[in-house]
Amino acid sequence: MNCEDCSYYEWDDEDETYYCSVNMDEDDYARLLGSGRKTCPFYRHDDEYAIVRHQN
Repeated sequence: MNCEDCSYYEWDDEDETYYCSVNMDEDDYARLLGSGRKTCPFYRHDDEYAIVRHQN
């Protein structure tokens, strides 16, 4: 999984580390790990220019 370019991959100033900000509980996380999927179902490409293109 390529978290570095996901919009849910956020910097935490307090812990000085990146983390995944997707709101999932322990059951969701266990299903994700046990599913054998190669891609994250929550992945959303971080496209900072999407709003600008939408306004045109």
